[in-house]
Amino acid sequence: MRSRSHLIPICVTLTGLASFSVMDGVMKAASIAVGAYAALFWRNVFGCMLMAPVWVTMRRRNGGGWLPRVHVLRLHALRSALAGVMAMLFFWGTVRTPLAEAMALSFIAPLIALFLAAVFLGERIDRRALAGSILALAGVVVIAAGKFGGHYAPAAVHGMIAILISAVLYAANLVVQRRQAQLAGPDEIAFFQNLFICVLFAPGAWWLASLPDRGQAALLGVGAVLAVVSLMLIGWAYARAEAQVLVPLEYTAFIWAALVGWWLFGEAVSVRTLAGVALIVAGCLMAIATRTVPGDNGLPTPA
Repeated sequence: MRSRSHLIPICVTLTGLASFSVMDGVMKAASIAVGAYAALFWRNVFGCMLMAPVWVTMRRRNGGGWLPRVHVLRLHALRSALAGVMAMLFFWGTVRTPLAEAMALSFIAPLIALFLAAVFLGERIDRRALAGSILALAGVVVIAAGKFGGHYAPAAVHGMIAILISAVLYAANLVVQRRQAQLAGPDEIAFFQNLFICVLFAPGAWWLASLPDRGQAALLGVGAVLAVVSLMLIGWAYARAEAQVLVPLEYTAFIWAALVGWWLFGEAVSVRTLAGVALIVAGCLMAIATRTVPGDNGLPTPA
C-alpha cells in the first residue's frame, strides 16, 4: 500500500519546487539586467540578510551552538559549492535559452540522482520510481523534439551546454541534499548555503558584481525570498522522505517554468508542450506510488 507518511513531504516538495521555478524566472530577468554572476552573488547576500535573524532566533530558542559539527559544516560547504556553480551555469544558460527549454534540458538530473542515491545513500531503486522517471523523461523528450529543431545560434548552443553541465551538478546536489537534510534543520541549511555561496563568489564580486540599482535590488530581493522559502521547504521534506520518492517530483518544475516563461518573457506554450506535461505528471504520479519498507535509518530496507 502507498505510504501515507510521504504525503505531506510530497506536498511540501511540490510547493518548494513551484517557488524555485518562479525564482528561476525572476533570476533570469535579473541575469539579463546585471549578469548571471552578479545576480547570484547579490541574491545570496540578500538571502544571508533574510536568514541571519532566523538563524540567531532558532539558535537561542534551541540553546544550540552557533556552528554545526565539523562534518555537517563540510556537508554545507560541499552542497553550497555544487549549488553555486550549478546555479550560475543555469542562469547564464537561461539568458541564452527559453526558460522551458532550459528546464527540459535540466531534467536529466533526477534520473542521474536516482542512481547516485542508490550508490551513496544505500537506497533501493523501486521499479515504479524508475518507470515513472522514464515516463516523465519521455514527456520532456516530446517537448524538446518540438523545440530543438532547426538552426541554433552559437550563443544558444553554449547556453544549452551550460545547462547540461548544470544538470549533472544538480543531480549530485539532490543526493547531498538528502544527507544534509538528515543532519541539519531547514533554517540551518538555508542560512549556511546562502553564506557559503556568498563566500565562494565574493572574490570575483569586485569586478563582476557592481551594486544594483533600486529596481534591480528589488528583483534580486524577490529572488532571495523565493530561494529561501524553497530551500527551507525542500530541506524539511527531504528529512522526512526518501530521495527516490521526492526526486521524480522535480519534473513538475517544468509546468511552472513554462508558465513563468510565458508570463514574464512571452515564451509560447504549444500543444506539444501540453502533451509532454501530461506525460510528466503521469510519470510523477507513478513514481510517488512506490512501495517502501523504512529501515531504522529512514532508508528502504535492502532486499
